[in-house]
Order: sequence, then C-alpha cells, then structure tokens
Amino acid sequence: MSYRIFTGMKTPHIVLLGPTYPYRGGNALFMTFLYEALSERHRVDFINFKMMYPSLLFPGTTPYDVSEEHFQKVPSQRLMHSLNPISWWNTARTINRLDPDIVVFDWYQPFFGPLFYGIGLFLNRRMKQRILFITENVISHESRWVDKWLTRLGLTWAKAFLTLSKKVEDDIQVLAHGRPVYRSELPVYGWYTRNDDHPVQTARNEFHLHETDKVLLFFGYIRHYKGLDILMEALALLLREDASYRLLVAGESYEEEAQYHQLMDRLGIRDQVRFKNEFIPNERVARYFEASDVVVLPYRSATQSGILNMAYGFEKPVVITDVGGLGEFVDEGKTGIVVPTPTASAVAAGIRRYYEIRPETDFVGYIRERVAANSFDHIQDVFQEVYELFH
Repeated sequence: MSYRIFTGMKTPHIVLLGPTYPYRGGNALFMTFLYEALSERHRVDFINFKMMYPSLLFPGTTPYDVSEEHFQKVPSQRLMHSLNPISWWNTARTINRLDPDIVVFDWYQPFFGPLFYGIGLFLNRRMKQRILFITENVISHESRWVDKWLTRLGLTWAKAFLTLSKKVEDDIQVLAHGRPVYRSELPVYGWYTRNDDHPVQTARNEFHLHETDKVLLFFGYIRHYKGLDILMEALALLLREDASYRLLVAGESYEEEAQYHQLMDRLGIRDQVRFKNEFIPNERVARYFEASDVVVLPYRSATQSGILNMAYGFEKPVVITDVGGLGEFVDEGKTGIVVPTPTASAVAAGIRRYYEIRPETDFVGYIRERVAANSFDHIQDVFQEVYELFH
C-alpha cells in the first residue's frame, strides 16, 4: 500500500510493544530505531519484555545486550512475560490506561503467539480497533506445523499490518483477509563507531590478515538457514584458483560449533578462516566490517536482513542469494551481487564476479544512493496514514 505525506494534522499517540534494551539482536535494534524515528513527531510509549524466553528455550548464551555502546537506551516499561498470563492482563490494563491512537505489536516469532493473543484479549473495545502488527516475518525461517497455528493465533487482533519487504507483504495477504497492509523497510544501521581515519590494514592486523587478502565477512547469528556451510564450501572452490581468499566469521552460533570446524577440516580451509563464535558487542562491530571487502549472505531463506543494512551502513557491498525478500534490497552490480541459488558454486561465482567488477564499479557511491532512498525515512508518514485509517 502506498502512503501519502501528511502536514498540519494531529500526530498520533503510539504504544510500541516489542524488545529493546536491555535485550539484544536485530529485532531490538529495529524497534529502537523505530522509537527514535517516531518520537521526532509523535508521543511514543514503549512496553518491553520482562521475560522473553525461558532459559531452556533460548539457544544462545544470553538474550541481554552486554555492549558498552548503544544507539539509544529507550525508556520502557518492562511488563511482558511470555509465559505469565497475569503479565498479559497487566500489559493490556496499562495500554487501556494510556489510551493511545495506535497500538503496535512487533511480530517476528510464533512463540509469542499466546502472549500477543492474551494481551489483545484483555484490551478494551476501543483499543482492539487500533492494533497494527509489524510483521518482520510471517512465520519463522525454521517453521513447523505448530508455528503456523501460533502465527494465526498471535495475529488474531490485527486491524492492519506493516511489512518490511515485498516478500512478507505477499505472504501476509493469506492471513490478512482484506485487512490493510502497508510496507516500509528496515533502516540502515550506520550508527556504529567507525575508524574512518585508520587504514584498512589497521583493522586487518587484529585478524592476521594481509593487505592483499580478499576478505569475505559472514556476520551475525549462525543458524542453518543462513548458510555458513554453503559459504565455506564456496571458499574452498575459490581457493583452488586464488590462494588470497580469507573468510571472517563473527557471531554467536545457535548450532553445534563443532560441525563447522569439522567442515573446515574436511575442506582443508581452516587456515583461511577466522572464526569468532560469540555475540559481537556494538563497540567491536566496526572492526569486522572495516577489515572486509564484501559481506556475504548465503541464506537458504530470508525475508529481509538487518545484516545487509548494517553492511550498507558501513558502505560495504554484499553478495546475497536471491531468496525471499533479499533481492529487493540489492541493486545488481551496483550495491552488490545477487546469485540465483543458495549453492556453493553459485555463491563462489557471485564472489568471483564482485572482485572482477570491483576495479571499475563505484560500489560506495551506489550504496550511498541506495541509503538515501531508504523508505524507512518516511515511516512517520506511514503511521500518520495508519492513524487516519483507525480514526
């Protein structure tokens, strides 16, 4: 759905429900950026989680952000407990008391289906008519049959949807049943502290990389759908023709790390891979991007990716697989390379092509143009139109 630019109209009061500091990850970062953008024009209240996942169900070391540097610590009420219905009632009571014009649920994980259904159930009749769901994903990347049921349950109360990619916009139509669907995109995450005055080699020295190395970066949580194994197999193919390729892997593995070490040994690439299996705090993110030539997203499935927008924030080109909504955000041969399938041979060919065209391609210039056109900059106008819909 397109949106109009509004002037001279009432600015709505908005309540956001989702993760922000002290939680970590792409969803928390997106909601923090959303709060920052909306607060420029609107009154915004933020209802955060008291408890997201039980420790037995969380695959990482901790859901909390241990970084020393933050984009913003959003003032929030930590009310939502994913497993405690009393907290659902307390959350709804708080929303009813605040009486906002728009109630915004951030949807990205079917696990929260009962929580969001319960909160919606306890809202008063007026609030039930003002619910917008931001659907970052329709169902999880590694979905099971129960995820589809939980998704339908969780989205029960939505009166409108805001998606962040054309792929999700198309997917949500099956569940929308005629309810309005708006579209924006993820913001460009360019706020991380950078060392622009330092030569690239300063960053590379930390990882024992040479100036002439061709350095690939895989960044973020390691899960099967993100295809790190595909990239390692692609690296092995590339090394057969050029020994200067290197791979930086930085992010906490949500799988058994040993399988990747076994794969590196089988492929004979252990000496060409720098593997950091841990959550990378904000103040250390820049050094990985600064040390790299190109960011590779060899995903098996995707809707959109915060990692891609982080790469653009560092003015780094990307090599991505044409799955889900990823291809929407890459200008082929300008901001990156789009490969047709998530296979080692295709990813290797995409990386090879990037290095072939790099000497005559102004990737940085094209990325700056892409960033300048990012539709998230108009998110306030999207919310103004949602307000008009609800009122």
